[in-house]
Amino acid sequence: MFEINEFVIHTTGGICQVTDIAPLDMPGADKDRKYYFLVPIKARGSRVFVPIDNTNAIRRVMTDEEAWELIDEIPGIEELQVDNDKIREAKYKEAIKSCDCRELIKIIKNLYSRRLKRLEEGKKSTATDDKYFKIAEDNLFSEIAFAIGKNKDEIPDVIASRIGSM
Repeated sequence: MFEINEFVIHTTGGICQVTDIAPLDMPGADKDRKYYFLVPIKARGSRVFVPIDNTNAIRRVMTDEEAWELIDEIPGIEELQVDNDKIREAKYKEAIKSCDCRELIKIIKNLYSRRLKRLEEGKKSTATDDKYFKIAEDNLFSEIAFAIGKNKDEIPDVIASRIGSM
């Protein structure tokens, strides 16, 4: 169970702060069911409500130590393998919805490889690839930045520096 003021990762809201744990005061809501009231740090004016028994929708934000361990693992994480173009987007969506940073890294590696291959063939990256690359990168870099106390824009250099020194 999460506590008020704790930061969590929500499947669609990103990094959120738990502001309350209570039943929803809305017409038709089950008054006996408790919810986490979440405020996304990117959209302070909005709120997300998650039933406290829905453990798939939120998880704890990684710690500083976990972030550095993840960065150290990046070279050994294999890229997402999707041979069928028809299910590629579904795999991207599934990986992003999982809120698993290792899955985000797999997507980023896959999309980076696809982008290079397409450029070699004289083609542009697809809009779908660009969309999911941006989402995966934003989610991953935002959480790492939050965990280690850096600005999200610094994370590519932080990762490159850390991996390059290994």
